[in-house]
Amino acid sequence: MASTDITKPVDLLTHAEGTGHSRSRRPVYMDFMPPCNSACPAGENIQAWLSYAQAGNYFEAFQTIVEDCPFPAIMGRVCVKPCETGCNRNHIDNTINIHAVERYIGDEAIKQNWPIQYVAYSTHKRVLVIGAGPSGLSAAYHLARMGHTVEVYEAGKEAGGLLRTGIPDYRLPKDILDAEIDRIKKLEVTIRLNQKVEDVLAEKQAGNFDAVYVSIGAQLIHEEEFKHDNSVHITDAFSFFERSKKDPVPFTKKKVLVYGGGKLALYISRMIKRFGSDASVYFYGDQKMMPAYDYETEDALAEGVEVKLFRSISRVENKKIILEIMKVEKGKAVGTGEFEIVEADVLINANKQETDSGFLRSVSNIKINDDGTVITDAQRMTGSEGIFAGGDMLPGENRSATIAIGHGKKAAKYINGYLMQKPYIKPDKHQTASYKKLHMWYKTDAPQKEQDKLAPAVAVKSFNEVIHGLNEAEARFEAQRCLSCGNCFECDGCFGACPEDAIIRLGKGNRYKFNYDACTGCAVCYEQCPCHAIEMIPEPVNAVTNVK
Repeated sequence: MASTDITKPVDLLTHAEGTGHSRSRRPVYMDFMPPCNSACPAGENIQAWLSYAQAGNYFEAFQTIVEDCPFPAIMGRVCVKPCETGCNRNHIDNTINIHAVERYIGDEAIKQNWPIQYVAYSTHKRVLVIGAGPSGLSAAYHLARMGHTVEVYEAGKEAGGLLRTGIPDYRLPKDILDAEIDRIKKLEVTIRLNQKVEDVLAEKQAGNFDAVYVSIGAQLIHEEEFKHDNSVHITDAFSFFERSKKDPVPFTKKKVLVYGGGKLALYISRMIKRFGSDASVYFYGDQKMMPAYDYETEDALAEGVEVKLFRSISRVENKKIILEIMKVEKGKAVGTGEFEIVEADVLINANKQETDSGFLRSVSNIKINDDGTVITDAQRMTGSEGIFAGGDMLPGENRSATIAIGHGKKAAKYINGYLMQKPYIKPDKHQTASYKKLHMWYKTDAPQKEQDKLAPAVAVKSFNEVIHGLNEAEARFEAQRCLSCGNCFECDGCFGACPEDAIIRLGKGNRYKFNYDACTGCAVCYEQCPCHAIEMIPEPVNAVTNVK
């Protein structure tokens, strides 16, 4: 009869570490960095809130998330999921559906109207945040939790930035966006709409602000240089978003060409399909050069969007768009001298985003690149004292809401350090617990709980959410698939395996400790630890190593 014990038997004769008359190494309990935590641009403690979700304690899971990110319901929908790319569960079956669990927790928080629990004492410092996008709102949120008085100036009619103006309802319903912004307002953050800043130094002085965080995003589309005779209606991505909300008629029952290869271009093309029009996405390079993720392209293709690569706009004339056929040489797209003619009613430029940072050029010592991005130091401060910048305004990084939110949190820490005259020093990260470091002495048959999706033929008929959320049972099951990489979860593997009874239980939640008087350094506990929360280190100098 097969044994039901999944713990490997102790092998003191052939195991790798060996023992002797004296101990040369000793085991120590350590905390390593889970790969999901390490990969999260927002710096979420994913493993921690997953552990609460495992136990069905979603309120505490929510409180853990919002220590780092104020938008769990939003991120559960729009995050590009770098945490899942690195998930060690991929080596067993498939990744944990982290974003789906976060969405469930975020949606529950909205349904239950859970408050954010924190304690803050007024610092009597005032901070101006320019731009109510994901980075600005994140910074405002964290600064408020630190006890600072925060006002947000937004040039537009509504808060949200690209979360509102660059993501369609089928991906992010606006009631979800509004609910999570309202939560920030409850922290006594003041958001002033239709408040465009022209002179940042004047606003800083007039409002008696001690610091300024500029995060106006990248809500300009680089104007493509080509000749056109106005026979085709030409607009840019953000103008399209704004007009389509009020009057979609110009884009209905038309043949529309969208120029660009990022998620913005794909979002627009899918919107066009919902207006009952033919949508085609044209991009100058190959798929590897497209900023959009493969799954975003696949979703667009499934809904009937045509994606054509190696095409660059040459000119527009007589209701025809003339495209030069490109090729890739040494990683760059170059023209071939061959052309393709496409008939279209509308051309939407969604190719390259830029930042409208011209109002900062009058401020001495602030360096601005040609694309509008701003140069900062390691503390995210510009060349002007007390003026910080972040989000899509910074050069050299991929643009996403998750990165922007992370920028806001980091900026808040640097601004707080500046205001309190205690510069924030970023702590060193713990070593990441890769799959090779795990000692999986058990296997589980636990396939991922996938989210239901509307069939493409159904999805294109409305702006209803395409991807559905998990129910409670599914979310809890998915959380329970976590391997707790790098951190002890009290499985008792070490306790049960130790041949010398040298491991002492400290009670639930307190883990264990070693009795080094009994420990022989055999490393069986290390070999049994499935999450690599035990490391073998050299015996300390002058330590008594004789085994009793």
